[in-house]
Amino acid sequence: MVWKTEYALRTIKEQIRDDEDYYILLDEVQLMRDFVDVLNSLLHLPNVDVYVTGSNSRFLSKDVITEFRGRGDAVHIYPLTFREFMSVYTGDVYRGWADYFTYGGLPRTVTLPTEAQKVSYLTNLFHETYIRDIIERNRLERTQELEELVRVTASTVGALTNPNKIYATFQSTVHSKISANTVRQYLDYLEDAFMVQKAQRYDVKGRKYIGSPVKYYFEDVGLRNACLGFRQTEETHLMENIIYNELRYRGYSVDVGVVRDRKKDDSGKWTSRTLEVDFVANLGSERTYIQSAVSLPDEEKIRQEKASLLSLRDSFQKIILVRDMVPNMQDQDGLRVMNVFDYLLG
Repeated sequence: MVWKTEYALRTIKEQIRDDEDYYILLDEVQLMRDFVDVLNSLLHLPNVDVYVTGSNSRFLSKDVITEFRGRGDAVHIYPLTFREFMSVYTGDVYRGWADYFTYGGLPRTVTLPTEAQKVSYLTNLFHETYIRDIIERNRLERTQELEELVRVTASTVGALTNPNKIYATFQSTVHSKISANTVRQYLDYLEDAFMVQKAQRYDVKGRKYIGSPVKYYFEDVGLRNACLGFRQTEETHLMENIIYNELRYRGYSVDVGVVRDRKKDDSGKWTSRTLEVDFVANLGSERTYIQSAVSLPDEEKIRQEKASLLSLRDSFQKIILVRDMVPNMQDQDGLRVMNVFDYLLG
C-alpha cells in the first residue's frame, strides 16, 4: 500500500491535540509518496519527535541524510555482529562461525531452521529488494550489467581493484559494451545503497592516501554469497570481510595499509619493497594495525604475515588474527597473536 501525502499528514496531525510531547514512529517510510515533504512538515512541529525507518536503497541512500542535515540524526543499523549472532545461536562456536561466514548476520537468517530457507531468503532479498530498488531508483536500463558488476565485485572481496580493472573483466568475460565511467557510476550506486563499502589505501609512513586501487567489502557476507549463488565461500576472504565490518561496527574508520620499506638482500644490496597491512583502524587518537590469517601453518607463513607489521616503527598496537585456535599472546617482536573468535566475541 502506498500512502498519499495529504492523507498521511492529516491523519498524523489529527492526533496532536495539545502541547504535550508526541513521538511519531513511521516504519517503511519510503512506501509513502513524497515522504520527504511529509517529514519536512512534521519537523516544523515544536512538540514532535519523529522516528523513521526504511529498508530499501531509496530511504537508506545518502541523499536523505543530506536532505535533513542539521535537523536529525541518522543511525546506521548493521547486520548482527558475530558476538550478537552467537548470543542466540544454539550450536557451538565452530558451527556458528561456519553458518555466519556463509549466511551472514541478517537477523532472520538466524531463525530460519534449514539451509534451503536461508538460501532462498537471502537470494530473494538480494534480487527483489537491493537490485530492484537500485534499478528503479536510478532508472537503469542495463540491469544485466548491474548484476554482473555485483558478481564481479563479490568475487574480488579482499582484492585490490578499480573501475578500469572491472571494465577490463567485462570486456574479456562478459563481452559487454558498458563503459568504464558506467562501471564507476554503478559502483557508486552500490555504495549509496549500503550494499558495499570502499576501503581506501593509506601510505602509513608517507601519511597520505593513495587514490587507486581500492578494496570493496560487503555490508553482509550472506548477501555477498547469495549474489554468487553460494558458489564462492572462501573462508580467507570472508574472514577479512567480517573483520572489516566488525571494526566499523566498533566505530573505527578503516583503511588498507601500504608500507614502503627497504631491505638488504643476501648480497648486501638494498632493495625497495611494498607491503600491505590488511587494516589500519583509527578511532580518535587510537590506532590498531590488523592482519587477517585463517591459519599460520609454518614459519614461512608467519614471516609473511609479520613482515608488514614489523616494518612499522611506531608504538601502536599490532595484531594478527587467526582462525585456528592459538593462545592469545604477545610474541618476542611485540606483536599480539589472537584467535579471531576471541576478538569477535570479546
